Amino acid sequence: MFKKILIANRGEIACRVINTCRKMGIKTVAVYSDADRNAMHVEMADEAVHIGESPTSKSYLLIDRIVKACKDTGAEAVHPGYGFLSENKEFQKALEKAKVVFIGPDAHAIEAMGDKITSKKLADKAGVSTVPGYMGIIKDVAEAKKIAKQVGYPVMLKASAGGGGKGMRIARSESEVQEGFERSQSEAKSSFGDDRMFIEKYIEQPRHIEIQVIADRHGNTLYLNERECSIQRRHQKVIEEAPSPFLDEKTRKAMGEQAVQLARAVQYVSAGTVEFIVDTKRNFYFLEMNTRLQVEHPVTELITGLDLVELMIRVAYGEKLPLKQKDVKINGWALESRVYAEDPYRTFLPSTGRLMRYIPPAETKNVRVDTGVQEGGEISVFYDPMIAKLCSWGKTRKEATKHMRAALDAYYIRGVSHNIPFLASVLSKKKFESGDLSTNFIAEEYPDGFSDKDLPAKEPSTLVAVATIVHDAYARRAAGISGQIPGHGRVIPENWIAAAKTSDGKVQELPVWLSPDTEDLGDGRVAATVKVGKKTVTVAGSWTFGAPLFTAEIDGEEATIQVDRRGSGYRLFNAGSQMDIAVYTAREAELARLMPNKPPPDLSKFLLSPMPGLLVSLAVKEGQVVKAGETLAVVEAMKMENVLKAERDGTVKKIHHAPGSSLAVDQMILEFG
Repeated sequence: MFKKILIANRGEIACRVINTCRKMGIKTVAVYSDADRNAMHVEMADEAVHIGESPTSKSYLLIDRIVKACKDTGAEAVHPGYGFLSENKEFQKALEKAKVVFIGPDAHAIEAMGDKITSKKLADKAGVSTVPGYMGIIKDVAEAKKIAKQVGYPVMLKASAGGGGKGMRIARSESEVQEGFERSQSEAKSSFGDDRMFIEKYIEQPRHIEIQVIADRHGNTLYLNERECSIQRRHQKVIEEAPSPFLDEKTRKAMGEQAVQLARAVQYVSAGTVEFIVDTKRNFYFLEMNTRLQVEHPVTELITGLDLVELMIRVAYGEKLPLKQKDVKINGWALESRVYAEDPYRTFLPSTGRLMRYIPPAETKNVRVDTGVQEGGEISVFYDPMIAKLCSWGKTRKEATKHMRAALDAYYIRGVSHNIPFLASVLSKKKFESGDLSTNFIAEEYPDGFSDKDLPAKEPSTLVAVATIVHDAYARRAAGISGQIPGHGRVIPENWIAAAKTSDGKVQELPVWLSPDTEDLGDGRVAATVKVGKKTVTVAGSWTFGAPLFTAEIDGEEATIQVDRRGSGYRLFNAGSQMDIAVYTAREAELARLMPNKPPPDLSKFLLSPMPGLLVSLAVKEGQVVKAGETLAVVEAMKMENVLKAERDGTVKKIHHAPGSSLAVDQMILEFG
């Protein structure tokens, strides 16, 4: 077996590969940029090599530097992870020339499947069902409009070298082709250095279901069942699961066999994924093949018991696969939620900064956390803002969902915005619970974007009860201070008033009675009875001073509630919702009602950058009259171009930044008169 492997990647996937290498007794080499000097994957690896500056084009995409790192460290093989150079044929060729093994397919398969046009032609020839469309290269917008009309709306504009949702747009009219083609082409050139575009028919209400394949050098090619990846935002997957709640055994077998046919057609070796779109009648069409490990591979591992990274390494070394198709089973159900540093309340814009607190949920047989960050680490503007892949497993889909909800409640992240409230909301939707999914799920369930109204209605009594228990504990500790005058010690009341601020900013006052006698359950756990208004809440759990998590059985149900102390009050988080609660004595509540409320400043006359990023272009000038919906500027962040449009009619009074400027979140771009 290989003695040393270099991982040509970063973040969670680099850490994931290192974990398997450790299990196999293989030493590892990490590569890193300036921004990743103190990253988790660098700490985990046996050796680390600096390969350049922070931008990917000056570090992780430099083939010669990674090959040199292999030579300098004596690495015998390279695992590319996903993204970066994982599907770059020149990288595979360069390693082969340097006599270093690429843990993946050869250049022929990478090239054939990496180009969406070529891959569709090969799939069609191999007898794989494909989506109708125009497979030639489209030279300009005029030709795109003509072809879109011939194919029939709606159409999908796609970059031939695209991936990860970049370089893709749905167009339902000629005007959408105009803007979508230009934006997709620009994104493709920026992300892949290849702006070739093609068009295919867009299937309405499609499900995105993919087949995991694995093949060795001895003629063995298997399919490891499917993953449902229909819940997507901007063509990027949000929640994945295995198996699919939609497929029957007959369709699963047919899709698996076609995936194997395609892999064999290009003499594929290693792990790969054949992606399909499936219509409401279970007709399926080839979409593309990813010649690498997928982000969502853990759900396949959880239901099959296989380690895909280990299989990739063994296949690359020349070993035979240790199983046959009949040995591939489905054991239970698995879900994966992608935890991102992004703000769902601000159209999911990336959030960069330092992880001031970071406590992932504990890993068990039901919970798995694949992460590449740790407390004190930084989410950089240079890379994808993924924090972790949170996975759950259960005997049934319902059980797996229950474990996922609990794990999301226990995931404590501070310092950057994150999408956990959104993930919790998705899991609560009736369509998700019933398995009624499509790639339109998010557009249909969140037509106006994500907001607090998309979270399940939260009865305040539970959170008020927890806040009161916590406040009472702090008050009793403060009351026990030494040096008090005898007979004048502080008296802690049984009756409190909780002021709970709802999402609309209104404050609801509730009388609270906390039982003065608590039952000791052992191991630091106590039981308490709290009466909130007319509702009685029983709480049996544990919490220590300063701890961010309150774990308990509340009215017989297990719950984890995040508790942040904020000034004289508390902010509590549960099931995606948050609530600000202040706990007062009667006199304190009386005085609090007299406090003035300061309104937020009026920023409606300014165009602010919704994220940190680069101001790519300005479409207006000072003195120009603009109409609602008109494009004002384009800001690029994380390789995605974001078009900023006017919310109302107005006149541009002053431009504060020119194209090429680096912007911070909420930085002023221009001002209206």
